[in-house]
Parts: sequence; C-alpha cells; structure tokens
Amino acid sequence: MFLKRTFSFDAAHRLIHYHGKCEALHGHTYRLAVTLRGETDREGMILDFVELKAIVNEKVLSRLDHAYLNDLLEQPTAEYIARWIWGELETPLARPNCRLHEIEVWETASSSVILRREDMEPGRVS
Repeated sequence: MFLKRTFSFDAAHRLIHYHGKCEALHGHTYRLAVTLRGETDREGMILDFVELKAIVNEKVLSRLDHAYLNDLLEQPTAEYIARWIWGELETPLARPNCRLHEIEVWETASSSVILRREDMEPGRVS
C-alpha cells in the first residue's frame, strides 16, 4: 500500500551550469509529494499524516521555504532537489512497517521529477 502527502514551498535559485533563461536568478512555487510504501500498523495506518507533515516540515520545508537554494545546492535543479530531500527524509521516515518509496518535485504546474527507491540503489545509473 502507498501513502502520499503533498506540500508546497517557495524558493529562488539560479542554474549556474546552464545556459539559458534559468541561469538568471528566479523563483518558483514548488510542489512536493512524499510517498511511503508499507503495511498498516496496529492503528490501521502506514504512518499518521500528522507525523509525516511534522517530519517533512522539520527536515525539509523549514530549510527550503523562502530560501535561496544555491546556498544549499550548487546546481539546484529539480533533480538535485529531489535527491537532497530523499537524503533528509529516508532515515526519519523509516519504520518497521514502511519506508520512503518516492519523492516528486514539481518546479512548475506541468514539470516534475520523480525519484524512486530503486533509483537510489548502489550501481544504478540515474
């Protein structure tokens, strides 16, 4: 079973290794979806939505919302933002009954990146 919750944050960045409009300072209202895969626990939940929200707020949104992403990542593409978020959430969300399965980051309403657990496996080309 999968459990998903979406979030949003506003941030600015510039893509210094890109040649085009996005190399200039600009901002986005990003959307983030965090998906867990697991089995229900004794309470009938994979993870309480309230607990998921608290962890994402503490580990991710408190650092990304209204931030200049280049202070955190040299080349803050949606791809690198998704990898960074994975690294921040994988351990705090691990439970005996579930674990992080997927991160999706939308840079615009029509453009997103999806990072799945299998993409993070050693030796995997991604």
